[in-house]
Amino acid sequence: MASMRVLMLSWEYPPKTVGGLAQHVYDLNSALNREGIEVHLLTCSAPGAPDYEVQGNIHIYRVQPFQVSAPDFTTWVLQFNCALLERALSLFEAVGNFRLVHAHDWLVAFAARALKHARRLPLVVTIHATEFGRHNGLHNPTQNYISNVEWWLTYEAWKVIVCSWYMEAELKHIFQLPSDKIVIIPNGVVPENFAPPQNTRLRRDFYAAPTEKIVFYVGRLVREKGVQVLLEAVPRILSRMPSVKFIIGGKGPYEGELRALASNLGIASRVYFTGYVDDEVRNALYHWADVAVFPSLYEPFGIVVLEAMAARTPVIASDTGGISEIIEHGVDGLKVPPGDSGALAGSILAVLSDPARAKLLQERAYRKIRQQYDWQKVARDTIAVYREVWKARQEAPWPAREDRPGRILGRVYQLFDRYS
Repeated sequence: MASMRVLMLSWEYPPKTVGGLAQHVYDLNSALNREGIEVHLLTCSAPGAPDYEVQGNIHIYRVQPFQVSAPDFTTWVLQFNCALLERALSLFEAVGNFRLVHAHDWLVAFAARALKHARRLPLVVTIHATEFGRHNGLHNPTQNYISNVEWWLTYEAWKVIVCSWYMEAELKHIFQLPSDKIVIIPNGVVPENFAPPQNTRLRRDFYAAPTEKIVFYVGRLVREKGVQVLLEAVPRILSRMPSVKFIIGGKGPYEGELRALASNLGIASRVYFTGYVDDEVRNALYHWADVAVFPSLYEPFGIVVLEAMAARTPVIASDTGGISEIIEHGVDGLKVPPGDSGALAGSILAVLSDPARAKLLQERAYRKIRQQYDWQKVARDTIAVYREVWKARQEAPWPAREDRPGRILGRVYQLFDRYS
């Protein structure tokens, strides 16, 4: 298996991090590296990051999108895919052939599909989320277009990997994918990455007074992450427990609306929007927080929940999507109905007012992630998919394109003669 060489495509990879996809690909590749798989990853360039670097068996190629002004994001994605394809084709000359192509989400669909057919390689696809799910439906032409590209990518895939039973059901519903095409492989987490920082200059009083309890959220500031539900719960919490600070870590297009909501609710002085937080700040805040809250309206998996559990922070999250499959309510965390600010306020107060219960939740959660969410298991399950797909490729001759039209026309003529 050490000789297996995989070409992987992902539009984000550290240090370019937009959402959870970057961390997923990084941790997956680190685990594949430990299993002896050779991965050549094509991704988008990032300021200060080298165009090429090697991390064990992982070769990272950061591609600069074409420097042509794009009128919109979808046009930029097409230009980026052209640049990816250009770089990928040069790899076949420099490196040799690959066993398969592994693509992550629709933003690399065009390059992935072109490489599949140009080099006759099987395609494995991981779908991390869908446009339909993110927006609770398709409401404009751009969303409809992206959803069509997602369907097309899953259609072209030999196998589609998803991270939860919830996502399997979603792909069956939206794209009518058959069960035997979908493989469920939950995400993992590396607990050591979430240990409290040592020898840091950070101090808790940068963020909250010594007497204040901390409620912590970290993630992208977009509507589907449900931070607005947390803000709506704040007045009820403060009416019962006035000495609480709500720290919102992360950035995103919804930040302005969230700040306006906090102001309108009269809670702006109790809410701290930190902006982007690096790993050191994130880990420190997890360590200081009395509870981590993730009030998502849509969450295909919820890797951030695993991260909070790994940081030994009590977790409250929405009972939706993949989160429902991670948390056992009342045992290793608390779940609340999505969008229910009253229930969320009650659960936060329950944890803040009962430190013994909070400690029990965090200890059970930490044991769970140690036992069930190991990245090496994720890597081995992914390699099993690679093996299955490669075996199927060897047993299925790829029809020569130039011959197919002739054969099809010949068959049509035969049928015409038979029935005329």
